[in-house]
Amino acid sequence: MTEDTQRVNRQFRLFSRPIGDIKESDFEYSEAPVVSPQDGEVLVKNLYLSLDPTNRIWMSDMVQYMPPVELGEVMRGVVLGVVEESKNPNLQPGDFVTGLFGWQDYALLKKDQANFLTKINPPLPNPIYATIGPLGVTGVTAYFGLLDIAQPKPGETVVVSAAAGAVGSVAGQIAAIKGCRVVGITSSDEKCQWLTSSLGFDAAINYKTTDLNSALASACPKGVDIYFDNVGGSILDAVLPHINLFARIPLCGLISTYNSTEPVPGPYNYNLILMKRARVQGFIVSDYRDRWHEAVNDIKQWMLEGKIKQEFEIIEGLEKVPQAILKLFNADKIGKLIVKISSRN
Repeated sequence: MTEDTQRVNRQFRLFSRPIGDIKESDFEYSEAPVVSPQDGEVLVKNLYLSLDPTNRIWMSDMVQYMPPVELGEVMRGVVLGVVEESKNPNLQPGDFVTGLFGWQDYALLKKDQANFLTKINPPLPNPIYATIGPLGVTGVTAYFGLLDIAQPKPGETVVVSAAAGAVGSVAGQIAAIKGCRVVGITSSDEKCQWLTSSLGFDAAINYKTTDLNSALASACPKGVDIYFDNVGGSILDAVLPHINLFARIPLCGLISTYNSTEPVPGPYNYNLILMKRARVQGFIVSDYRDRWHEAVNDIKQWMLEGKIKQEFEIIEGLEKVPQAILKLFNADKIGKLIVKISSRN
């Protein structure tokens, strides 16, 4: 193991498990030397970090789909990076890659870890950080949640919660491509305007200023065939009375509950799932790892055709990550939230 005394790897480690809302004090800044790779290893320079609501799950000591981040560990995060040095025959310096490289400047990947990153083959998308947005985890989540689980049919009504977010905005646009009526639920008039004027949603509801029940009745006169659920909680309860027979509800997130300090009750309208014979299915995007290319190829084509658009909010600097992640839960963003860690050079 060779340390590079000229380069410093800035890192944020999980210092304490959040109680309620995430706080900046839940993370600890540290510095470590950059270590050159050994046989089979790869050193990746991190360029862009994706911030996603699932980060909050990883911070918690709870039953989840992968082990929680341990206290003292570098905080986990999806990153677009470039191979800086390689002792792995499958990767060369200059290759762009994505993976769970964490909240840091550099990631040293062991031989077994290097097999689980994703190499970005040319032609590279523009912007390149779309590989951690619509062409990455969030876009693939929207694609399979809607098309594989919900299986929309032309003319059906699709309601999407957190519709102005990275996943919801893509899910709604795919539903429109498939000939559905698309209704988005979001948290501001500005976001409603963006959904309808820029993304082609048929209607959008600001749940903070509108009676959700009456707004859904107005926006969904034929009822709801598919509810793409990103939030759970009271919004799920508000949608359930409007679902049609054999409605499908792909469940990919529970954002409204992640910061709760009390046990979260199930939906009060749970009986309607039975009465309407609805299908609710939770899923994690990693379930579709073997079919990843299907989603990326289709979404890339739709983006080229102008049928899928994505808004990016880019925050400059690794040092801003502990503040930036708070934007995921205070409704202070539109589209995909990304932190620029470094330039390529």
